[in-house]
Amino acid sequence: MVLDLLVIGLIITLFPLPIMAFVLVVSAPRGTRKGLAFILAWLACLVTVIAIVLLLTGGQPPPPRSPPSVAALAATLVIGLGLIFYSEHRRRRRRRTAASPDSAANERSAGSRDSGNSGNSGNSGNSADSGESLNSRMDDATGWSAAALAVLLQPWGMVGAAAATVVQANLSHGASFVALMAFCLLATSTLLAMELYAVFSPEKAQHALRNMRAWLERHKEPAIVVTCLVLGLWLVGRSLYQLTA
Repeated sequence: MVLDLLVIGLIITLFPLPIMAFVLVVSAPRGTRKGLAFILAWLACLVTVIAIVLLLTGGQPPPPRSPPSVAALAATLVIGLGLIFYSEHRRRRRRRTAASPDSAANERSAGSRDSGNSGNSGNSGNSADSGESLNSRMDDATGWSAAALAVLLQPWGMVGAAAATVVQANLSHGASFVALMAFCLLATSTLLAMELYAVFSPEKAQHALRNMRAWLERHKEPAIVVTCLVLGLWLVGRSLYQLTA
């Protein structure tokens, strides 16, 4: 259980979508307060899921080969397969998107012949306007909005895999408490690091976080593909091993 939780927590903290959203939150006015609300809501989701599972199991793992134990392993297997399929879906979509610029370039060149340089200025204007509108919406957001964003962007499939793993937790041993706390902290470690950086070095943090967001925008798709594929393969392998052992 401990190793599984650490792997899941590591993948959650490296998942790019919440990181990109958190960068926008922290970069906004009163960003540290909004970032704190984001982190508290993020942690509350993790703790709530773990607490529900422990209440259902009574803090004692079900006997091996019992229906609850098999159901938890089957759920882990289904989630792992779902992550693998989702990774493949994102990979194929990325390939289609990568193949489209050639046709898009031809369309832009044809449009430029018809309307001169106005098409190019319009494209750049649309890109700039979309980035500015996103930032302006985040500037107007409140702490409650940041908390709601954390709940929406929680990678619930991965959290579900963690919940299926927590079924094996035995609260009569202190190691289980340590493992659960380590999972929550590890799954939040990237957000905590950015929040602390923004608190203690706000000027440097603004520049570094903007660069991080720009890098993630360029590499978001391969990062999603790799993280989902790695965790999916891990979950499938572990669940099949325990189901067949």
